[in-house]
Amino acid sequence: MRIQDKPADMRPYEKFEKYGKRALTDSELLAILLRSGTKDCNAEELAAKILCLYKKESSLVSLYQVSFEELYKVKGIGKIKAIQILALLELSQRISKQRYACHVKASSPESISNYFMEEMRHVKEEKFIVVLLDAKCRMIGYEVISKGSLTASIVHPREVYKTAVQKSAHSIIVLHNHPSGDPSPSREDIQITARLKEVGGIMGIPLLDHIIIGDGSYISLKEKSFI
Repeated sequence: MRIQDKPADMRPYEKFEKYGKRALTDSELLAILLRSGTKDCNAEELAAKILCLYKKESSLVSLYQVSFEELYKVKGIGKIKAIQILALLELSQRISKQRYACHVKASSPESISNYFMEEMRHVKEEKFIVVLLDAKCRMIGYEVISKGSLTASIVHPREVYKTAVQKSAHSIIVLHNHPSGDPSPSREDIQITARLKEVGGIMGIPLLDHIIIGDGSYISLKEKSFI
């Protein structure tokens, strides 16, 4: 029997056992995690409702935008199921970061972007991160400097370089996300980059790059010749 010829009423568990994980739809995979539905809809129908919370069409990516409170309001999703879903999303982000951790190269904007992409691409507000590097340009850590609209008053060189000095960083790379999904730099982004570059030159902790994260894409201001 071909997959497309399977019985229409085959449950996700049965389909998994017979055809394997890749044969399941997004809602079927989520239904396995939910385990049960309500008297009005089964687990797969409940999963489909969750996937459509932010879009008319089902989308796994939209799950990253869902809060605990929003999940809890969905009929059939109690506290435990809401926590399980959010825990799964956090695991997926951590897996993604660990996957790229050993391949992170400060000289490669793509490498740095891949490491932070899943953490930053779905965030509803702008998040500004400073990546700390040693003398061999290896990442020794990172810290979130601010959250909210990116302005010169929020992203102050004092806060960025305070962290760099405390951690004995040899150089830094900064990143922030654009919730719109478009990583194109704004005038404010370029101005902040110029300020950080100037202060870094004075302090002897150079700014190597400023990377803007979009939804699955990025822009390096170094590659755009702003650094």
